[in-house]
Amino acid sequence: MHPDIHLALHHARAADLRAEAGGRAPAARNSHGLRTRLGWTLVEVGLRLATRPGTAAAAH
Repeated sequence: MHPDIHLALHHARAADLRAEAGGRAPAARNSHGLRTRLGWTLVEVGLRLATRPGTAAAAH
């Protein structure tokens, strides 16, 4: 498929999804901060587990 056609189809589908979502978009924006904080917390926990003395990851 030609890249321009693929991009045009992507934009058309995105517009359809936005129209279908309707009034739900502002709620998704409010949860973005929570998702970001949760994501970084999970990264921090993973790094602590990976660098804890006595783990297999620290032995390599």
